[in-house]
Amino acid sequence: QVQIVESGGDLVQPGGSLRLSCVASGLSLRYYAMGWFRQAPGKEREAVSCMSSTSGDQYYSDLVKGRFTISTDVAKNTVNLQMTNLQPEDTARYFCAARPFYVCSNVSNQYGFWGQGTQVTVSS
Repeated sequence: QVQIVESGGDLVQPGGSLRLSCVASGLSLRYYAMGWFRQAPGKEREAVSCMSSTSGDQYYSDLVKGRFTISTDVAKNTVNLQMTNLQPEDTARYFCAARPFYVCSNVSNQYGFWGQGTQVTVSS
């Protein structure tokens, strides 16, 4: 049974940093591309970043490029999202997801497994 669990969300001031973590069980990051999505109240879920450990393929939304960094630890089946220079518009629930391909996708329905999400709030 596949399980994806996110952690690391918090309340942070503008300009601050957070590191989100996602641990996957029941699958291997060797065979899955892992994505981060976010959804703010009243808005559609949007892709943030993705990485395939096997192919090295990466994706970043233009909204986070240069501020967020995705990384994976295949041995620990973990994918992390380091977020810097956070802004109020980054406030959302962040979800980790897995798709059984070696390339990334920024389309949410291309991912078959999802976690419950972790809340990131950027506010002074």
